[in-house]
Amino acid sequence: MTRTERNKRGSRQKWLIIPVVVLLTLLLGTGVYGYSILNNAKETVNTKMHKPVESIDIEKTKKKVKATEPVNVLLLGVDARGADKGRSDALMVLSLDPKNDAMQIVSIPRDTRTTIVGKGFMDKINHAYAFGGADMSVATVENFLDIDIDYFVRLNMEGLQEVVDEIGPITVENEIAWSDGAYDFPKGTVSMDGDKTMHFVRMRKQDPAGDFGRTKRQRQIIEAIIERGATAGSVTKIHGMINILGNNMETSMDFDDMKNLFSGYKDTRKNINSYMLQGTGTMIDGIYYMNVSDEEVAKVKEMLD
Repeated sequence: MTRTERNKRGSRQKWLIIPVVVLLTLLLGTGVYGYSILNNAKETVNTKMHKPVESIDIEKTKKKVKATEPVNVLLLGVDARGADKGRSDALMVLSLDPKNDAMQIVSIPRDTRTTIVGKGFMDKINHAYAFGGADMSVATVENFLDIDIDYFVRLNMEGLQEVVDEIGPITVENEIAWSDGAYDFPKGTVSMDGDKTMHFVRMRKQDPAGDFGRTKRQRQIIEAIIERGATAGSVTKIHGMINILGNNMETSMDFDDMKNLFSGYKDTRKNINSYMLQGTGTMIDGIYYMNVSDEEVAKVKEMLD
């Protein structure tokens, strides 16, 4: 496969990260605690999804959750094919603040230039996953933003369409009118199934904001799925969701972590705020990077703290 072919294939795969743990636990938190559902969920989470990492002090995290303190979740959207570990082409930090029933979503552009913890050199932040998986990604984001990451969630992008089809349709407020030949996206309210969602988040060239616009649409999809997943009508679909997530997700949370976390944090979805880290594009040795100022990092740190 040529480099051009790989790039084209990659562009089709680089979609978005969905905080499916939030969705799953919201579904579990609606009051449906049937034995078969709980047993299936617990078995899938603990045997197929759960993956601890050294860079997260889970005991410290458990104490924070028990005290209902704010927690930060690193969301990694990974394009992995075959034996290739892949890169985290979408990175977001989800901060849950139960005191104010608020959720802050901060997107980190994949081209952001920072020190890769464990390697000691500067590179694009999304390369940390390729070098050292979720563990190195967590450590690198913690170092970059000077924050604690309490949990991580990694989603294989191939599972996104299945997620939306299982709980959908989802609805967003589209800000610009466009068409890609397969679907029309008028300005205003747009309802989407899984395939249409993929087209919605893939588009970049017709957006005046480029990658920044695409990342904003990613955050819109996150909010739409959280809201849809929290509805009582989605409860009957939980078995399907569990199977989809089991095949496409890994996380540092075990099943008890999920229950404990969202028994005290599920109302944070009532007030969702989103932000994208800002920076300046630059070319270094023929490679594009985004440089982020210390002032911008401090601004984001305050949002997440």
